[in-house]
Amino acid sequence: MREVIDWMKEDSCDCKDSVFVNAIKTYVRAGLLDEAVSLFKSIPQLNCVSRTESFNTLLQILVNESKLIAAHRLFLESSYGWEVKSRIRSLNLLMDALCQRGCSNLALQVFLEMNYQGCHLNKESYWILMKGLCEDRRLNEAAHLFYSMFWRISQKGSGEDIVVYRTLLYALCDNWQVEKAVEIFGKILRKGPKAPKQCFHHLDLSQCSIGEDIEGTKRLINEALIRGGIPSLVSYSAMAIDLYNEGKISEANKVLIQMQETGFRPTNLIYESKVAALCRGGNVDAAVKVIEEEMEGNCVPNVRAYNIVLKGLCNERKSVLAVEDLKKMAKKLGCNADKETYIILIDGLCCESRYLEASQVLQEMLIKSYWPCVDTYKYFSGVFALWVGNTKLFCGWRK
Repeated sequence: MREVIDWMKEDSCDCKDSVFVNAIKTYVRAGLLDEAVSLFKSIPQLNCVSRTESFNTLLQILVNESKLIAAHRLFLESSYGWEVKSRIRSLNLLMDALCQRGCSNLALQVFLEMNYQGCHLNKESYWILMKGLCEDRRLNEAAHLFYSMFWRISQKGSGEDIVVYRTLLYALCDNWQVEKAVEIFGKILRKGPKAPKQCFHHLDLSQCSIGEDIEGTKRLINEALIRGGIPSLVSYSAMAIDLYNEGKISEANKVLIQMQETGFRPTNLIYESKVAALCRGGNVDAAVKVIEEEMEGNCVPNVRAYNIVLKGLCNERKSVLAVEDLKKMAKKLGCNADKETYIILIDGLCCESRYLEASQVLQEMLIKSYWPCVDTYKYFSGVFALWVGNTKLFCGWRK
């Protein structure tokens, strides 16, 4: 790969940013993070007009590896100039990293600087900071952040911002500030939905102010957030996905049912979140049924949802069943497996010492022109070496 990149540099050929994204990921998978950083710094020497995606990819990797000093240095050196089209995603990454380490006060400074610099703050920016402030119990700052969102509410309506509101309201309830939560909730209903008066649903939240049953209060607020405004696909989707991501499956299911009763059809993204939540909870059989349920609802499952289910089956050492599901996927829906699908199956089969079946899946993968990662080749090389005492057979088979 290094040689190819050197040839590209010598020939000054037109290079797409996606090429460097894949190269950076390959270096990192091989444990060569320094090489990945060096490659990114050499991009200006190549004929690449934009490096936005490669910049964000490397920054995300550095954050995931807890190399915050290196991530900060990369941001200072490379976030400016026309080569990086937008800094919102990178700044969100830095804010998220600070919040995860209990430094929401520093994340707030980044947020304010974004506003001063004229960056277009998105829903993710508000949600990351709101979550960080609430987890650090900086509820006064969180409330001020909420009020700063009012201009967005006036312009765009509540919509997907409903997730940000819920984060604050839940935090207030958890800290026994139920009356303040009810007060803020009332302002959300009055300010949020941009619709005629007849569209408002008058809800009795008097029992919330008592504060005796915190979980019950949170459930009531959750229901009221959905019913209190104009029903929309965006608000239903945002709430359901957020609840599934938090593992609150029963509450998310209620949102899903209400969504369908209102006449909205769940999207693939909602089903993916539901399947992922069930697999995380060790209920893979229910996740398989969700795929069937999705088909009955005239929503064709995509390969991402199948990959989540296959990963769950392999984690429960049911890789043979996962292979059978792959065949059903291709036969019934015409949903073609991608590279990730094959890697999941190969890893699962190898973990169960089903090397023959794994080699068959690998062969099918190669036929479809998907190239395994370096780790997969190394693993098979080691397995065949155990069988025959050397790697010659594997090298011949690989060719």
